[in-house]
Amino acid sequence: MAKSATQILSTHDRALDGAKQVAIVIGASLFVGVCAHLSVRLRFSPVPLTMQNLGVLIVGLTLGSRRGFAALVLYLAEGASGLPVFSPGGLGGIAQLLGPTGGFLLAYPFVAALAGWILERGKSTFARAATAGLLAEIVLFTGGILWLAVYAHSFSQALRLGFYWLICAEIIKIMFAAAIASGWRRFYKV
Repeated sequence: MAKSATQILSTHDRALDGAKQVAIVIGASLFVGVCAHLSVRLRFSPVPLTMQNLGVLIVGLTLGSRRGFAALVLYLAEGASGLPVFSPGGLGGIAQLLGPTGGFLLAYPFVAALAGWILERGKSTFARAATAGLLAEIVLFTGGILWLAVYAHSFSQALRLGFYWLICAEIIKIMFAAAIASGWRRFYKV
């Protein structure tokens, strides 16, 4: 039996929508890679001050839990394969995933997923987006600090190297990401 014109158009529309979603996920992974290159290495810590975390929050908050998770898994795969998407100054590739900042990197898909999941479950207000960002950052720093503690051989040393001096910058990133996400989601009625 021949397909009707409506069925053919419907199949075509689904294929275009699928391609659009793939392009969005790829673009989001590359956006995080660009943010990673906006970083400052500090002599006293293996953890750089970077805009990468901001990119992860923006991706999770604007794309939602599923696409945000997918974008950050793709980002990690890109970095593990040797593409220059991780923060410069690190070892690159899989070595960077297994290095002192690996806990932060490996937490990224879960950070994006949690931030997106929280924002999907209610009205896209600044306060909700900021709360989602804060809770997602707790996941990020839990993974990052626990991983760093293995390298530092001390939990307190890991906090000193990768947490205390970042607090103010991370609060600013959370607020900035929340402002972008709440405005974006209201404008696009996501």
